[in-house]
Amino acid sequence: MAQNNEWFFERGELAKDGWESVVDSSLEGWAHTGLRVANLAESGSLELAAGEVERIIIPLDGPATVQWSDAEGNSGTQELIGRPSVFDGPTDVLYLGVGAKATLSGKARVSVAEAPATETFPTRYIAKEEVPVELRGAGRSSRQVHNFGTPAALDASKFIVCEVITPSENWSSFPAHKHDEHVPGHESRLEEIYYFESAVSKGVDAPAEADPFGMFATYSSSAGDININAIVRTGDVALVPYGYHGPAVAAPGYDLYYLNVMAGPDKERVWHIQDDPAHGWVRDTWENEEFDSRLPYTDPSNS
Repeated sequence: MAQNNEWFFERGELAKDGWESVVDSSLEGWAHTGLRVANLAESGSLELAAGEVERIIIPLDGPATVQWSDAEGNSGTQELIGRPSVFDGPTDVLYLGVGAKATLSGKARVSVAEAPATETFPTRYIAKEEVPVELRGAGRSSRQVHNFGTPAALDASKFIVCEVITPSENWSSFPAHKHDEHVPGHESRLEEIYYFESAVSKGVDAPAEADPFGMFATYSSSAGDININAIVRTGDVALVPYGYHGPAVAAPGYDLYYLNVMAGPDKERVWHIQDDPAHGWVRDTWENEEFDSRLPYTDPSNS
C-alpha cells in the first residue's frame, strides 16, 4: 500500500494495460508529466499511441527495439543497446516528438518519460557516449547525473528529464528545494516524477535475503500541502506536484537510482529552483570537500 499520502506509490500500484507503472493525467491533480515502466521480457511488445505528447524511451537494463513513425511521415527501427543496470552509467535513449507512435519489444526493463505538448520536434537517437554526465555535490552529497533530456542536451517542447545515481550512504536531492512558483529567472513551475531503483552497492557481497532500499522525503510549501517520508525500493514512484522535496538517501550497503521527469505550465523550458532557506547554506560547504572517489559509475562492458 502507498505510504503517507496520495503522492507515493509502491511498485505495481500504478499498473495499467501491460505496464508495471503508468503516470498520466488520469491521476487527479496531475497534468504536465507522464511515466511508463515495463519489463518487455514479461509484457511482450507494448504500444505507444500517437497523440499530443512527447516522449523519451530509456532502457533501464537490457536492450530494446523501437519501431516508430512520426507526424512528418518518417519511420524507422531503432535498436537501443541499453546497459547491464541503471548503476552502470548512461544508456542510449530515443526521443519521439508530438504525433509519433511506436512499438517497443525486446528483453529490456524500460521506462518512457512523457509530457503533454503541442510543439513538434524531430525524432532523435542519443548514443550513450553523447549523454552529458555531471558529477554533482561533494563528500556525502556526491552523486552522478545523466542529463540526456535537459535543455542543453535535447531540443524538446516541455519536459526536462535526467537520472541520478547516489552511492551508498550518500544524499542527493539536497538541500531540499522547490519549483512551484513562477518567478522569472529564479524559480520555475514544474511537476516532478521520481522513479526509484535500488541495489546492493558495487563491490559489496550481500546475502540472498538483502533488501535494497533508500529513503525519500517531501514537505509542504505555500503552494500546497504534501508529506512523503518513504522507504523506497525498485519500482516505486513518488510524485511532486508542489512543495519542497529532498533528501533522497542511499542506505548503507545499497546504491540508489532515480529517474526525474519534470514539466510545467511556464512558457520557458528551464529548471530554476529555490532551496529551503533553512538548508541552502549546505551547498557552500561542498567547496571544502573531496568528491566521492567511487564515482563515476560506468558500464563494465566498455572498460
